[in-house]
Formats: sequence, C-alpha cells, structure tokens
Amino acid sequence: MSSPELIHIPVGEADARREIAVTQRRGGTPGLFWLNGFRSVMTGAKAMTLDALGAERGLCVTRFDYSGHGASGGDFDQGSISRWLEEAEAVFALTEGPQIVCGSSMGGWLALLLARRQLAKGTPLKGLILIAPAVDATSTLIPARMTATQTLDLERQGYFERESAYGDGLYRYTRTLIKDGAHHRLFGSVIETGCPVHILQGGQDPDVPPAHAQKLLAHILHDKVTFTLIPDGDHRLSRDQDLTRLRDAVLGMI
Repeated sequence: MSSPELIHIPVGEADARREIAVTQRRGGTPGLFWLNGFRSVMTGAKAMTLDALGAERGLCVTRFDYSGHGASGGDFDQGSISRWLEEAEAVFALTEGPQIVCGSSMGGWLALLLARRQLAKGTPLKGLILIAPAVDATSTLIPARMTATQTLDLERQGYFERESAYGDGLYRYTRTLIKDGAHHRLFGSVIETGCPVHILQGGQDPDVPPAHAQKLLAHILHDKVTFTLIPDGDHRLSRDQDLTRLRDAVLGMI
C-alpha cells in the first residue's frame, strides 16, 4: 500500500502565481479525483473517505486545496470559479488514465466544468459523483439568500459576510466571485459530461435544496444519471451512513 505524498505546484503567472498543495496517493486506475466545496479542505471527512477507499483498492487518489484554502498559498479574496477551475485543471494534469471525479457543493459545479473541458479534449472522465452540486451558485443560490444589508455591503465594500451554519466562523463572498461566476453558468443549455453521473442529495439541505439538484437533472439529457435522495441528509452529507453511500457510489462506477 502506498502512502499519500504532499507536493506543491505553481499555478498562474506573475502576480497571479500561487502554490497549490496537492496530496496524491499512487495507485491504479480508475483514479479518484476530489474537488472540495467552498471553504472546505482536502482533509475533510468525504475526501478522506475517498483516500481510504483508494488505499483499500490500490487506486490512485488525488486531492488538493484551492488557493486561499488550507495548505495552499494565495489570497482567498481573489478566489473565483475561473481561478479555482484553473487550479483543478493543473492538478488534474498530474493524473494518468481514467478518472472518477467527485465534487461536493461548489466542487460539484467545478467537476461539471472540468468534465466539459475534458470532453472537449476528447478525453472524457470515467464518471462523475456530485454531492449537493451547487451549480451556478453565484447567480442562483447565493443571491437568493442575500439580505438587503448584504447586498449593500457587496456594492459598497466589494464583499459581504455571512455566519456559517457549521460553526466555523464567517464566510466571505466577494464581488470578484459573484461576477466571475456568471462566465461559467451551466443552466439554460444542455450539460454534456460524456460519462455516467451519480448525484447524492440531502433532503434537508438548506444550502443546495433538492429542487436545485432536480433542476440539474433536467439539463443532463445525454448521459446516464443516478439520483440518490437522502431524505434526512443535510448539506455536508458527512455522517457515517452518508460516507457509506459515497463509497458505494464510487464502487458502482469502478
């Protein structure tokens, strides 16, 4: 059994250059590639569940922290979907052979964008597992929950803050993040992934409601999709039973 190796890779040029922390467990294929949610890191419960599965099955597992997150460098306030997608592509280039990409929340949105780019290159993914995918969050989910005060803060100071529901402090949402997200909208046209998709969705998710995931279903018309609704599940889906479902979804694609 191989041990995970931590490396840092440069992404971007000049003032945009940042060092991205990547942890990769060497192994066979299909590899497992993890994309964190907003403000989440590569040592979270779901990411480590994938790493343990890779160790058990002798599979390559790749995880990383976005810039401004965890062990990576860079300024969180400069973060955007474009910036984090660029990092995801740079880290994905470290993988070999077919990959199952798993993304949680914002990572689910990034996973779909990555799948689209890989399909355009003629190298489609082996599969996609999306956990409460926050597709188009900057133009749908985030604005829908903004208060009048937060809207004013965004206009006047370039960001607003919201207390996390998970006890980990304030979450900051910047004008850069909101504006840039508009360039990566997926809703409104057919979403092509070129691979099987499995969506895991909590029925009690206040951040990405089930209706949002069902809207995504209506946009994936040409690929096989499995939709698993967990009636009592929350947004994070990190309980033992939720992690078992994640394992089962991955094994189903393997």
